[in-house]
Formats: sequence, structure tokens, C-alpha cells
Amino acid sequence: MIPSKDQVLEALSSVQEPDLKKSIVELDLIGDFVFSENMVAFSVKVHNPAMHNRKKMEEACEFAVQRFISEDIIVKADVIALPQDRNPEQRKVLPGVKNIIAVSSGKGGVGKSTVTSNLAVGLAQQGYSVGLIDADIYGPSMPLMFDVMDEKPTTIDVEGKNYIKPIENYGVKMLSIGFFADANQAIVWRGPMASKALRQMFIDTYWGSLDYLLIDLPPGTGDIHLSLVQTVPVTGSVIVTTPQDVALADAKKGIAMFGQAQLNVPLIGLVENMSYFTPAELPDNRYYIFGKQGGRRLADEYDIPFLGEIPLVQSIREGGDQGVPAMMGDELVTKQAFTQFASLVVRSIAMRNANLSAEKIAATV
Repeated sequence: MIPSKDQVLEALSSVQEPDLKKSIVELDLIGDFVFSENMVAFSVKVHNPAMHNRKKMEEACEFAVQRFISEDIIVKADVIALPQDRNPEQRKVLPGVKNIIAVSSGKGGVGKSTVTSNLAVGLAQQGYSVGLIDADIYGPSMPLMFDVMDEKPTTIDVEGKNYIKPIENYGVKMLSIGFFADANQAIVWRGPMASKALRQMFIDTYWGSLDYLLIDLPPGTGDIHLSLVQTVPVTGSVIVTTPQDVALADAKKGIAMFGQAQLNVPLIGLVENMSYFTPAELPDNRYYIFGKQGGRRLADEYDIPFLGEIPLVQSIREGGDQGVPAMMGDELVTKQAFTQFASLVVRSIAMRNANLSAEKIAATV
């Protein structure tokens, strides 16, 4: 027998994309059908086509088709990577980096760098290769947060050209202007000079192959943000806010900034930091010091994915001060919050790279 396309699609509707957690049929990830007597072949796009993921998807497709149609059918599933939506003019910049994520906040003091550092470690712990650029030129904090204050980047020769070699800790490659400046001296640079320094951290640094490169941007809006999108193909941005109205008002400006024509950066989503206070001795208690669900309401207002709530916990502050991100600790409430956040970021990016609508992305997360 020769199975029909409709039969195969109905059979495969039970198979989920691992990162997106939705049916590969619903996400329209199947194509290139070939049918013959007792055989069907097709391609399946997945977010992370690593060898173990590819094998699992092949087995899932084979099981679904044979169970629904016939055990005698030969199933050949060609598992390939989802295409990365890169600007052709910028592809020669960081060609080995799959996704570049800008992490931004409308105002300072909302914990953007803390969120970025733990997102980086969380992604690394999920098996992804991760890099981090501390683009907060005037207030670099990543060397302290990663316990590499005394480290100095070296150079590496690649095909006859010298590149800066990033510092690595906790499974994350990192570069910061803090490595090149006196920790006790203020960095007083005009916009063009700051933008040039940022460009060098991209162009003159050997990042190798990365699944994600996170950019910890300065708070607010300014030259650095514009220079970023002019230099590299940014996959999308994550907005960090707290629940209080004064932070939400500035977060709106950040959302509007990335939507402007000269930037036009997709929004991966919004995460709410310091959502509630949880005492270590009473982990089930929540005290909404700065208000409740302001970030979620803002995400709903702008129809963007809400990426989760990060609690206000003493261990997060202590980890940042001691150079040990909270994701490296054993405090359960904190680790669960950041792990879920990292997973939602991965899913939202995968949905965007699959060229799905913002409505579908928001509905998924």
C-alpha cells in the first residue's frame, strides 16, 4: 500500500518538537514528502538537531506512522535544523553563532545583569554552548558576578589573525570591558568610543561555535543599542523589569525602542525580576513587595511572551556578590525559577526561528 499524505500527517500530529513542546504538524515542520509502495520519506525541522535529538525524532516519527497506518511501512525521517533568520549582510559577523540575544531594561536597578548571568549559566546547564558579552560599558559587572575579576583575556591565532580569547567560567565564554579597565576608575567615554569598544568585542574576539550569545546591554536607550543592531544580526531581545509601575513605565520605552524602524529587533519576551520575596526559612510564602504581576500585565498589553517570575531571594544577591551565580547554588526556589526562564527563552527563540506569528509564540509560553 501507498500511504497518503493526510494519513502520515495525522499520524505525526502526536509527535512534539522537543524544545517547542508542540506538534510538528501544528508547527508546520514537515515537508519534502516522498511516497512509494510501503515506504514514506519526509524531512522534519527541529530546533536542536544534535545526534541524540535527531535519533529520538527519527524513532518517534517511525513509531507514530507505523502505529497509525501499518507496522510494515518503512519510515525515513530526515531530521534537519530550523533555519536561522540572519541578515545576509551581517552573516560574515559571528558566523558560528546561531542566536544573538540582547538583554535590556528600561531603567537601572531592576537586576538585568543578575538575570543575564543566570540565564547564561542556565542555558549552559541545559547543554547549550553559550557566550556572554558585558556591553554595559559604563557599569560592567560580569567579571565580579563570574568570579573572574583578576583574569585578563589572552589572544589566539586563527588563520593568521590574532583574536581576543574570551574568559570562561561556569561553562560560559565571556568578555567585558571590565577586563581592560581599572575596576576603581570610571569609564567616561562618548558614544562613538563606547560603540567602537562594543564592536571590537564582536569583531575582534574569537567566539567559535555558539548556540547562544547573550548581550548584557546598558539600561535605558542609547548609542550602544543602535550600534549593536548595526553590527550583528540580533535574533531578538529580552526585556527585564520589576512589577512596580515606575519600572514598567520605562520597560515600555524599551519595548518601543526595539520596535523602531532603525532597530526592528523582535521581542523574545519579558521577564519579571524581584516578583515576590520568599524567606529562606519559609520557601512557600510569597510577599509582593513591589506589586503583583505587573510584568505579566505588560506582556499581555503588548502581546509578547511572558518568560516568568524571578523571586527576590537573599541567595541571588549573595551569589552575585560572591561571584557564584544562583544557578550554581542549591537553593531550590531560585534554581527552578531561572531554569524555567531559560527553557521559555529557548522555546520562544525556536518559535521565532520557525517563522511563526507572535500570537502563536505568546500562546505557547
